[in-house]
Amino acid sequence: MRTRLSVCARKRRHASEQDAIAAAILANIVLRPYRCERCGQFHLTSRTKGKRPLPGTVVAAPASID
Repeated sequence: MRTRLSVCARKRRHASEQDAIAAAILANIVLRPYRCERCGQFHLTSRTKGKRPLPGTVVAAPASID
């Protein structure tokens, strides 16, 4: 999906994927980096469904229903 210009303008830009990964690991929520088609730099997204977690992040296991 292509990032809208208004969304790109609001998001923080990271010059490299390594910088974006470092910022994602430090965040309080699960984030993933992606290269923006608009600006060519990296942004972070919270849309992680079906994606592997980044190294160094802890993902909580879903609660079991008894």
